[in-house]
Amino acid sequence: MLWWAIVIEALVFAGIFSAIVLPAGLSDKKHSPSSIHNYPPDIQEEYFKTHERVDVSSNSKKVILAKSLGIFMFCAILFVSALLAGAHTFLQGFLLSFGLMIWIGLYDTLFIDWVLFANIKGFRLEGTEHMDKAYHQKWFHLKGMLFPGVVFGTIPALIVGLLIALIR
Repeated sequence: MLWWAIVIEALVFAGIFSAIVLPAGLSDKKHSPSSIHNYPPDIQEEYFKTHERVDVSSNSKKVILAKSLGIFMFCAILFVSALLAGAHTFLQGFLLSFGLMIWIGLYDTLFIDWVLFANIKGFRLEGTEHMDKAYHQKWFHLKGMLFPGVVFGTIPALIVGLLIALIR
């Protein structure tokens, strides 16, 4: 496989991810159940004191739909990445895709969550603007990246590996 292509793909993947996540997090979409689901529980509780309570559990239809669309989108991006990097086997497609999912998980956690989400007031839910300490919960975001994040990343990696094995 072409290692220089993988590095470029990782940077492009971070750009695409940012272009999707950042505008949504700074707009009214942050008030949707699938977005509120990503906030720490104490922030959710404070928000729901002044706003209508909606189901933001992992089992809610809106959260499942958003996660499913994310998997589909990741599969498309990762499949193209695997083809461009020259993957020819299931293992190559899987490892490339899984590596890129780990990369995007780290990027999301270490940069978007720990730096931007914690410090830019535009990401804060209405009524929770005063909760500086709650927005700086590094362990909450790291746990989410490790589990279920790694499991979530395995799904598109398996699909891409299978697709690569089928077409090559």
